Amino acid sequence: MPEKMIENNKVCVIGKVVSGFTFSHEVFGEGFYMVDLEVNRLSQQADIIPLMISERLVKVDQDYQGCTVEAYGQFRSYNRHEGVKNKLILSVFVREIHFIEEFTDYTKTNQIFLDGYICKPPVYRKTPLGREIADLLLAVNRPYGKSDYIPCIAWGRNARFASGFEVGTRVKVWGRVQSREYTKKLSETECEKRVAYEVSVSKLECGETDIKN
Repeated sequence: MPEKMIENNKVCVIGKVVSGFTFSHEVFGEGFYMVDLEVNRLSQQADIIPLMISERLVKVDQDYQGCTVEAYGQFRSYNRHEGVKNKLILSVFVREIHFIEEFTDYTKTNQIFLDGYICKPPVYRKTPLGREIADLLLAVNRPYGKSDYIPCIAWGRNARFASGFEVGTRVKVWGRVQSREYTKKLSETECEKRVAYEVSVSKLECGETDIKN
């Protein structure tokens, strides 16, 4: 992974571009665009992961659909105002991107490492089939006083372990970024399909419980 990466938030995803570029925002004259990447799982399913890319990294007026790319960056969040509510928007902020002619090692298509702090009490539950799950929200510090808020989901022994974490506990997480469709009930007669993004945890460690600025 590139040396210049921010150490507490590292993502590498490899997949196929499945959309065109759409404009997101501009910072000091530099335009940033969104594009979707289809990343295969070993289970033959796929995650559709949104990438945020600077116009200085790729030619955003070209069509790359069907191309295989390797992207390095951070998993980032921001709050988008929707009426009276805020919606947490997640994407991979790309630092480096490479085009790949051929790729066969699908065990390395989707890797993430986060080092952050629990910012809400974990939610522990069991599925109807008895599978243990814990939902975590991790605050991962950026430079200059900002933070990203990353939803994570742990399973089995990791879920039991995580269920005891207190707010402020420092946690290191290894896993993969995943997309998940769900149905949002808007009214008695209206529902809407939406996509959530989260980190599926394969390994976690906890450290001190006091947040240090």
